[in-house]
Amino acid sequence: MSMQLIYGTGNPAKIQSMKRNVQGMPLEVIGLKEAAQKTGIVLPDIEENGDTPIENARLKAEVYFKLFRQPVFSCDSGLYLWNHKTGEMLPNEEQPGIHIRGRGEVRLTDDELIERMVSLVRKYGPVRARYQNAICLILDENTVLESEAENLWGEPFLFTDMPHARRQEGFPLDSISVDIKSGRYYYDMEDERQDVVAADQGFKEFFEVVINGSNFG
Repeated sequence: MSMQLIYGTGNPAKIQSMKRNVQGMPLEVIGLKEAAQKTGIVLPDIEENGDTPIENARLKAEVYFKLFRQPVFSCDSGLYLWNHKTGEMLPNEEQPGIHIRGRGEVRLTDDELIERMVSLVRKYGPVRARYQNAICLILDENTVLESEAENLWGEPFLFTDMPHARRQEGFPLDSISVDIKSGRYYYDMEDERQDVVAADQGFKEFFEVVINGSNFG
């Protein structure tokens, strides 16, 4: 018997990625819009005002659990940048951190986000980047499972100022992401190489732990 989990995001690319992560497990992942349509619930706007990825993941999961009253999880990410030549972190004002698409009502489109990172490469030279991810899963009122472990972080990679011809809506920065060792675009490499940037293996391991400690499957 499988368990249905609501993924607290409206990003179709993230939902499909997570569905691939749990493939073969006794889990069914559905997105917010699908869950809302089934229940007639109106989704609220959530202000992600945490200071870290885990705080934002927890905040979203708690709101959605109160709405749906069924198992739900949310993820959040921070993006951190270094000058690849010097090894120094970029100045604080240049760090996306947990505000990858901007702060408050100012939200960058996919094109604007790409241009923002491209401008940093042209300013500093090669920019090394790494995603730090967190997840909060609420199974019921008494069972909350969280992680911000390093196996959820993606591997370091480089941003280039020459976007790849391929684009995926919802994951715009993939088009300017290149492997540090080879200098090749991840889009031109094996599929599993892109997975290490997204830390897919870490999310798989998280849900395997959940399954092993639960009374389903």
